[in-house]
Amino acid sequence: MSQVNVGLCGLGTVGTGVVKILQNHADEIKYKVGSELNIKKILVHDLNKARDVAISREWLTTDPDELVNNADIDIIIEVMGGIEDTNLLLEKAIRNKKHIVTANKDLMAVHGQKLLKLAKENQCDILYDASVAGGIPIIRSLTEGLASDKIQKIMGIVNGTTNYILTKMTDEELAFEPVLKEAQELGFAEADPTSDVDGLDAARKMVLLANLAFKMEIGLDDVEVSGIRTISQEDITFATSLGYTIKLIGIASIHNGKVEVSVEPTLLPKEHPLALVKNEFNAVYVYGEAVGETMFYGPGAGSLPTATAVVSDLMDVAKNIRLGITGNEYITPQYEKQLKEDNEKYMQYFLRMEVDDAAGTFQKITNVFTDENVSFAKILQLPSDKEKIAEIVMITHKISKQQLLNSRENLKGLDVVNEIISCYRVDGED
Repeated sequence: MSQVNVGLCGLGTVGTGVVKILQNHADEIKYKVGSELNIKKILVHDLNKARDVAISREWLTTDPDELVNNADIDIIIEVMGGIEDTNLLLEKAIRNKKHIVTANKDLMAVHGQKLLKLAKENQCDILYDASVAGGIPIIRSLTEGLASDKIQKIMGIVNGTTNYILTKMTDEELAFEPVLKEAQELGFAEADPTSDVDGLDAARKMVLLANLAFKMEIGLDDVEVSGIRTISQEDITFATSLGYTIKLIGIASIHNGKVEVSVEPTLLPKEHPLALVKNEFNAVYVYGEAVGETMFYGPGAGSLPTATAVVSDLMDVAKNIRLGITGNEYITPQYEKQLKEDNEKYMQYFLRMEVDDAAGTFQKITNVFTDENVSFAKILQLPSDKEKIAEIVMITHKISKQQLLNSRENLKGLDVVNEIISCYRVDGED
């Protein structure tokens, strides 16, 4: 096939980048693919909007049927976002034998398995490398470069907005709210930042990575999620004094066939490579049984980094069309889903409490942890601004989550404990 025709859904930041790359790298792409990639139609909301890219007016339409029902279009690129309406559009496109390239992690986390099955039934491809970590080829690495290995753990910073906020809070000693406002003004955070700061965006990405890594069908409900709204400057100061940096970390791990997936604020030793990842950058560690540790680092968002991943997927689909091997992306999960119970999840924890500054207080608190066989790697006690009140910061050795939950519940029953201010995961030591 000398020419492959493309329908593009969305001409925002990423869609504009896709058009630019297809135009500016046309000769290189044709040489590598063996076919010319030609934009046929672009679905937009506003036909008259000014755009930062040279396009033909004839390409633009507000009618999705001009793409999904167009017999001349071979591949649909979806970079407009959304879940339910977008899912219906792509289902229709697949039934019309259109191949799909998407950067939509929300859609793929919710409906991805169903869409992949439908694509296989219709001998179509769906590629979605751009849906996680922008320009970092992490999905491609899991499905191709590390395909022969047994992945044991994936751990990373997969949301640039929260990493930018935490970097500013740490390096400039700023509070959460003003940094969030600055991130919104700079375009790093949306007007409604809920998905980012509450961890949902990262959780959806971890679902996709866990499914690929562990060959199970993990759902969003299987991910334990907590965001960064509760992280205070005091938390960061305490963590720094103890030699740690706080990051929002996504973790997916498997042990004895059981999986754990979470997104939560995590204390990392200052020398940990992920602790050094700043601002809007992403980084993902992959631990393989054979390869050991590998790390992928780069811009997690942005027009051209994400568009690069989209066009790379587009090129792969075009090659598959030319070779007649489409429809093989979906592979039935190899294993039944098995999730770890709380008594099987082991990690260290950072605990910060406000307590009475009185004789016997520390003994009562110690007794609670002793009853749960919890021991500590580090303990710090400081006077509070409040009269007869002190703050205690503790970092446990590795304990089960069940031990933590039991200890926290029992601490609430102590009259000397006024408040458990914060509790975060600690990784990279012990």
